Amino acid sequence: MLSAVAAAALFAAPSVASAQGFGVGGRLSWVKANSNADLDSVRFTGGQIRALSGRWGVEVSLDHHSESFELANQKVSETPIQASLLLRTGGSKASVFLLGGPGWYRRKVELINTVDDLDVDVKTTEFGWHAGVGLEVLPSRHVGIHGDYRFTFLDFDGDDEDDGGGIGGVIGRFLPGHRGSMLTLGMTVYF
Repeated sequence: MLSAVAAAALFAAPSVASAQGFGVGGRLSWVKANSNADLDSVRFTGGQIRALSGRWGVEVSLDHHSESFELANQKVSETPIQASLLLRTGGSKASVFLLGGPGWYRRKVELINTVDDLDVDVKTTEFGWHAGVGLEVLPSRHVGIHGDYRFTFLDFDGDDEDDGGGIGGVIGRFLPGHRGSMLTLGMTVYF
């Protein structure tokens, strides 16, 4: 699925891939749920494919995190896949960029110790939009170091909990809500 999305993005915008570069790289991500509970960020490892021109770019990323809970006899694996359109604000060695696009968030819960070969794995996939801002530094022509902060599961319908009172309520109706955030740091090698 990831390769199909990447191929579609590259064929849809061939000038993006040829103008500056096509790159492959690795990254670390820290994901935090937007909840009232005091939860720590969860670290994911993954990679991305990027195709960049002077101002525009496309990124397809895949991250993965797996954790076992012995007392519950469960192993939980999460794999977010995101396709992002990048808008770069500068063409120099350091460039701020805006990003946004769709994401597919896969989760699998499986038993660690199964009984009698029962297949009781639970797999879910959620769809959501993401948007954010980042910075890429190009120490050489073929290497890019980048980091970004993105909001995930954007909700453009407004916050139902807001009573609409005051200036904050009026402005809040026009701002999207979100269910989480993601900080990523990565390096891409451009060809």
